[in-house]
Amino acid sequence: MAPDVMAQGTLYALRQKIASIEGQLPEQLEPASQGGSTVLRRNGRPCLAIDSGMDALDAALGDQQPTLIDISGSQSRDSGAVSGFALALAARASRKTSSNARQVLWVGLDETFFETGFPYALGLEHFFALSAEQLLLAHAPRIEDALWIAEEATKAGAFSAVFLELKGAPARLDLTATRRLRHRAERAFMPLFLIRHSSPKEEAGQPSAALVRLCISPAPSTFRRIGQNALPRSIGPPAFQVELRKSRSGRTGTYWLEWNADDFTFQERAAPEDARNRGQTPDTGAVFSASFNGSDPAPQTWRPLADERRSG
Repeated sequence: MAPDVMAQGTLYALRQKIASIEGQLPEQLEPASQGGSTVLRRNGRPCLAIDSGMDALDAALGDQQPTLIDISGSQSRDSGAVSGFALALAARASRKTSSNARQVLWVGLDETFFETGFPYALGLEHFFALSAEQLLLAHAPRIEDALWIAEEATKAGAFSAVFLELKGAPARLDLTATRRLRHRAERAFMPLFLIRHSSPKEEAGQPSAALVRLCISPAPSTFRRIGQNALPRSIGPPAFQVELRKSRSGRTGTYWLEWNADDFTFQERAAPEDARNRGQTPDTGAVFSASFNGSDPAPQTWRPLADERRSG
């Protein structure tokens, strides 16, 4: 018995030390594999779990309490997939609330909105059941203003989720700034989604206090299905390639998901390489029709000035 008691005491001391380094309370009493009961802070309130609905990804994410979630994309053209994945996670969480849905705050820099565009109201309603009345958009001219708005909005607790949309990895978004955002989110029991566009993989090693870091890329959609049959040349549900770069469980990996807007859940799908190996032939039709009158002949050289000089 004595060695077991000493081992438990050592484990408790280590948890206290790690918690003090991370700046949070050691609330998790048991590991997730043993049931993992969680104790709330004093005067705390229950919070919503952030999950995808896919068992493999949720197990890799670990503890699903609301926190700062870093969701990035390597290219600007992937901004729709990056923002859509963050909205899908928020939509799953909001479905678990009461009928009195709170608003969502979307904070972004002016330069980011100029390049990636504004959230599209009809698309938010169709894919995520988020009406225009529930979305509050905040323009910030500087990164300092955007960080301040996100912190104060999270502290107020008047929103169901806060989105902070930036480009790349600004110098002001350092370890101190992300630690402040994370503490605000965890104290308010509210998810704060840090959306970063044009963030290449080499920036993934930058210091960040976010416990969850994901890199999102669009994946080829499958055909729409009518019963058991696929509709040729159709576009199926939105698909994502999710690279888990950092998680509370310490696990990483790559997952391919599809968003089911009817059931508000992600569904696992085969990787593109696996799909080809299973005999699912891709659409190899002609991209452009053939030219009507053959190839365009090369234009003849025309030098009127040189001819005029010789003639003069």
